[in-house]
Amino acid sequence: MSEIAKWGSFYVIVGSAAGALIGLQFVVQTLIAERPPAGAVEAGAAFGTPTIVHFASALFLSALVHVPWPTITAAAVLWGLLGLVGTVYTIIVARRVQKQPAYSPVFEDWLFHVALPFAAYAILALTPFAALSHTRQALFGVGGATLLLLFVGIHNAWDNVAYTVLVVNRKADDERQEPS
Repeated sequence: MSEIAKWGSFYVIVGSAAGALIGLQFVVQTLIAERPPAGAVEAGAAFGTPTIVHFASALFLSALVHVPWPTITAAAVLWGLLGLVGTVYTIIVARRVQKQPAYSPVFEDWLFHVALPFAAYAILALTPFAALSHTRQALFGVGGATLLLLFVGIHNAWDNVAYTVLVVNRKADDERQEPS
């Protein structure tokens, strides 16, 4: 498995970032939980929870690649299963985004909460078919999908915090300051 060993440093960096960002998301959610807006539960299921899932997927893939597998087959099956489950989950997220009442999604939301995660998980689901005959290319596919999930998670985490701080909290402050 010398081909997979070459990816060690990449996955140490990506996995460490994903793990740290999961922890940071917990801190941020705790801080903003004091003033939840209307529809926060549905919006959280559509916009917040998937961010943690994408970070956790990147962390899982990083750990998976460091297991001393005798062949690539077991790793490929596991990342393929993650890809399959992730594509189904992304379809569920798309329905949640559409149905949640707290926010009207724009193109950027559909891109970062649905299209890009779907692409990353689809790549993961398809790479096992190439893993045995085209190991190097399959590993680049998995690496690219993992990095995409990390960057999507970073974007979405920032977007969630920025929206909460700049829009939701500002509206709450404005409502408190309006004279009766």
